[in-house]
Amino acid sequence: MWQLLIEGSLCYIEEINGASQDYCDESNTQYPCNPAKKYFGRGPLQLTWNYNYGAAGNSIGFDGLNSPETVATDVVISFKTALWFWMNNCHQVLNQGFGATIRAINGAIECNGGNPGAVQSRINYYNQYCSQLGVAPGDNLSC
Repeated sequence: MWQLLIEGSLCYIEEINGASQDYCDESNTQYPCNPAKKYFGRGPLQLTWNYNYGAAGNSIGFDGLNSPETVATDVVISFKTALWFWMNNCHQVLNQGFGATIRAINGAIECNGGNPGAVQSRINYYNQYCSQLGVAPGDNLSC
């Protein structure tokens, strides 16, 4: 749940400069990209990639491949996709520390030296939130 608070501090409905990004994995034939659409980050957890939009859409009942903008325009779908992603990709790593959630959400884009500044920023926010709530942040904060 902490990562939801940290992804843009819940300030952005759409990824900054997202329309310039191409998150289309053409090798994924189960969820083929619609060439007229972009699969950049949208919603509280910034859902990205055609295969996530397709799978989330199938699971929660919207056309993620042909209407990815629904994640930004429909508040119910927006939070359903965030919860879908969390339960399918992050929930199982909760006992491994905060760093594991960073890896589950952003993987090589940030971890293993991909963007150490972003990782440190997330850790700093996480520590601040834990302090405000009076809870220990735990071990394994970095990915």
